[in-house]
Amino acid sequence: MESSFLDLRCKEVVNVLDGRRLGHIVDLVFDLNTARILGFMLPGEKTGWNIFKNANQLFLPFGCVVRIGEDTILVELPEQGIPANPFVLTQGEEKT
Repeated sequence: MESSFLDLRCKEVVNVLDGRRLGHIVDLVFDLNTARILGFMLPGEKTGWNIFKNANQLFLPFGCVVRIGEDTILVELPEQGIPANPFVLTQGEEKT
């Protein structure tokens, strides 16, 4: 199955373990040496009064993807949430 980044951005990401909607993909993370996709960047949760402020972005490893469907990307994340990863960025922070 082939898909473009624009197609992936339109799909909602859902955790199959708890049914939680995680949002839509905002970016892809590649390993340039091996030309492989490492994972997806998802928007973080907006909290309280900061509904218009960009939240932290979350890295979703590609290995967590269970199935990519027509409208949804199903992922399997444990209760602890998204694994710690050096690609987790906070607002205003850039990956070096």
